Parts: sequence; C-alpha cells; structure tokens
Amino acid sequence: MDREPFIRATEIWVPAADGRSIDLQSGVYGQMDYFAAVSRGMRFELGEGLPGKVWEQGRPIILRDLCNSYFVRKEAAMTEGLSCAVAMPSYDAGRLRSVTVLFCGDDRFRLGALELWTLRSGEDELSLVDGYFGHAHEFESETRDTRFASGEGVPGRAWRTGRPDVLASLGSDGRFLRHEAADQVGFDRAVGVPCPSRKGVPFVLTLVSSCVSPVAGRIEYWVLDEGVGGFRLVSGYCEACEDLLTSHADTVIAFDVGLFGRACRKRIPLIDEDLATDTESRVARSAVAAGLKSMVVQPLNAGDGFDAVLVWYF
Repeated sequence: MDREPFIRATEIWVPAADGRSIDLQSGVYGQMDYFAAVSRGMRFELGEGLPGKVWEQGRPIILRDLCNSYFVRKEAAMTEGLSCAVAMPSYDAGRLRSVTVLFCGDDRFRLGALELWTLRSGEDELSLVDGYFGHAHEFESETRDTRFASGEGVPGRAWRTGRPDVLASLGSDGRFLRHEAADQVGFDRAVGVPCPSRKGVPFVLTLVSSCVSPVAGRIEYWVLDEGVGGFRLVSGYCEACEDLLTSHADTVIAFDVGLFGRACRKRIPLIDEDLATDTESRVARSAVAAGLKSMVVQPLNAGDGFDAVLVWYF
C-alpha cells in the first residue's frame, strides 16, 4: 500500500504471571525504529502509563494528546510525530487478558478519526466519551452532538450485536448517519469495534478512515464456523484489492492451524510482523500480494468464548 495508514503503530500488553505489572508482549511500529527501541522491554505497574491506566480503570481509554498527558513515552512519541492513542482491554471471566494500544497521527499529513462511545448511567443511547479528529473540525462538531440508539449507526450496531461493524463505503444508504459531514472532509470507510470493560459497561471504538490515510491497508472480520471447523470471512475491505470478499468466499482457515485459532485459544491478540515468511497461509499470501507486510489478530469474545477475530493488516 503506497499511502501511509492512519494507525501507525500497534502494541499488545499482557499482565505478568506474578500480577505485579503489565508487560509489552509485541508490537508493530512500521518505520518508527526509535519509538520501537524505546518501547521494547517496557512494563508498567497498576495505574502507570496508558496500559497501566486501562488495567486500573478497567475500561478503554483514548488520549487525544500524547505529549500533554500522563503518557510515559511522550518524548519518543513527539519525535515520531505520534498525536494520539487508544487502548482497549480484553477480559475473560472478569480477568484482564490483554490491552491493545493503537497509535495514530500526526494530523499534518494524515486524516482520520478515533471515537470512543459509551452508555452512561441512566441513559439509553450511546454518547461520545472522547475522540480524536485532527483538522476535521466540522465532522468533530457534528459528532459531539450525536447520540446513537441500539442498532443505529456504526456504534449502535456494534453495541447491539457485540460484533464489529465494518463499512467499506460511507454512502447515503443510511448505515453511516453522518455521511454528509464525512463526505465533505474526505472520510470514506468506518469500523466499529465493541470494547469490553471490567464492570460490563458497553464501549464502542469507531475508526473513521480517509482516502488520504486509510486506517489500515486491509481489515477482515472472521467468525468460527463450527460446522467446518474453521474461520470464514464475514466482512472486510482492502485498499489494494476491490474484491476481497469474493476472493475469500471459499476460504476456510482451520482453527487448529495458524494465528487465528492460536489467538482464540490463548485469548490474547497476536502479531505476525513478517507475512512474507508465512508461505503456507492463503490470507498471508493474499496480503503480501497486496503490498502488506504485517498483521494484528484480535480475538473477540461475544460472551460464549473467543470465536472470532478482527484482523488489521499494515
């Protein structure tokens, strides 16, 4: 993919075996070698840094300004031009399994939006917790005045189903309610991701992509089909391949082979930093042919166990 993605780095943090810290397990940093070098081997105690804050508060957190916050690596972030981050926890039976951190920016050269929605006490519609919109000021203004009922819009559908809602096009069909404002600024795709919290309060992360800087090179949502013993592609899109769903229509990814099943069995996100070495995987070969180098596999738990994955390719 020739265009730089809006998500510039992804990290997976997991609690240490002794429960005293949350440690960096893996990360994808693109060409940001300095930020990668600073980050490798880091660990945080409860309440320390962004991963530690998510661990302590038990909910997703968005930081709109890394350099003017409690973010520990702010100097490295400023050097690499990172503007913001969002961190999402994953739980299993009330136990924290992981924290996924997505880094985005900077808005001088990239255009995109991060939105974190929640259901506040006593209300029946999702409202915005916070968001990062770069220089898309009119879109931000409309978003901050918007609420979503269950099943309404991208956040509402992700909330109702407990599953990702992937929109490959923000057309005028009513599925993206702010399509006029999105069209004016150049936004063209959206993904809604339900985010668990320790107390069961619903949160939804929405990522809005632009033709200038796509959220990722490819996004796929796969669900385990127990009838065939593997994962089938439900939705997704690729910036370099217009016919992704058709090309994978007959593809079944075995549960007991590869990163999809391993992420679900381990119940933590996993990263493949070099897809070119996975020559036996059909999805890896397809991604490499589209000019993609790495993928992040996020296992999803809809209440009956981890039986689906959301996959980001860069």
